[in-house]
Amino acid sequence: MKQNVLNTDLSGKVAVVTGAGGVLCSAFAEVLARAGARVALLDLNGEAAERCAERITAEGGIARAYPCNVLKKEDCTAVAQAVRRELGACDILINGAGGNSPRATTDKEYFEQGDLDAETKSFFDLDAEGVGFVFDLNFLGTLIPTQAFATQMVGRAGCSILNISSMNAYTPLTKIPAYSGAKAAISNFTQWLAVHFSRVGIRVNAIAPGFFSTKQNAALLFAPDGTPTARTGKILAATPMGRFGEPTELEGALLFLLNDRAASFITGVVLPVDGGFSAYSGV
Repeated sequence: MKQNVLNTDLSGKVAVVTGAGGVLCSAFAEVLARAGARVALLDLNGEAAERCAERITAEGGIARAYPCNVLKKEDCTAVAQAVRRELGACDILINGAGGNSPRATTDKEYFEQGDLDAETKSFFDLDAEGVGFVFDLNFLGTLIPTQAFATQMVGRAGCSILNISSMNAYTPLTKIPAYSGAKAAISNFTQWLAVHFSRVGIRVNAIAPGFFSTKQNAALLFAPDGTPTARTGKILAATPMGRFGEPTELEGALLFLLNDRAASFITGVVLPVDGGFSAYSGV
C-alpha cells in the first residue's frame, strides 16, 4: 500500500470508522489502512462501506464493512462484538457519522418582516423532529458508538478516539442552527471524554474541518448546473487560502493525533483544518 504522509505506523492496531461510506470518512479509512491498521468500516449504507473496503483490500490492506445504525445501541454493540471477533479489539475509533437535514435548515440567512406569511422556511418553521434528528445523528451518533467500542480500549496502551467537529462549532453558520449547535456539542463532548478517560489510557481529540466540497453539502455550494452559489462565494471570501479543502489535506491532522509518539501528551484538543477560516475577521 502507499506510504502515509507522516509515516505513522498503525501496524497491529484495529481502527473503527463510523460514517465510512461518506467522502471524508472513506478517505480516513483508506489512510488508516495505508498506515497498517485493520479497518472496520461502519455505515448505515452498507454497500457504500463495502465499496470502500474493496478499494482498501485491492491495495493490499485489511478491511471489513459492517452495516450499522449509530443511533441504535443494540446495533453498535453487536457490531463491536463482530469487529472484536473478526479483526480484534478496537484501538482507534473515528466518530465520523453525522450530517444535517433540510428540515433543520432555514431558507434565508436573515429573518425579515413578512417572512412569517411568506412561502419561505424561516426559523419559526423549523421542524422540531428535524432538529432533533440532527442533534441525535451528530451527538448521540458519537456517544453511542463510543459506549460500544471504548469498553474494548479501557486499560490498554495506545488507544485513541477521534471525533469530527466543524468550523461551525466555533461560530455558527447561517441557515443551519441545529447542525452548528450539534457540532459545538461534539467539541465540548470531546473535552469531557478526554478528561473522563484520561486515567485509563484513552486519548480523545477532534478535528474541525473547514469547508470541503462533498456530496453532503453539494446542494448548498453549487447550483444544479454546477455553478458556484452565492454561499460558495461567501465561504471562499472568508477563507484566506481562497479555496475548498481536499480530503487528502485532513490526513496530516488525522495521523498526527493518532500517533502515539508524536501526540502522546495531547488529549482534549479540537484541531482546525480550515485554510485560515477561523483566523480571519473579515477585514
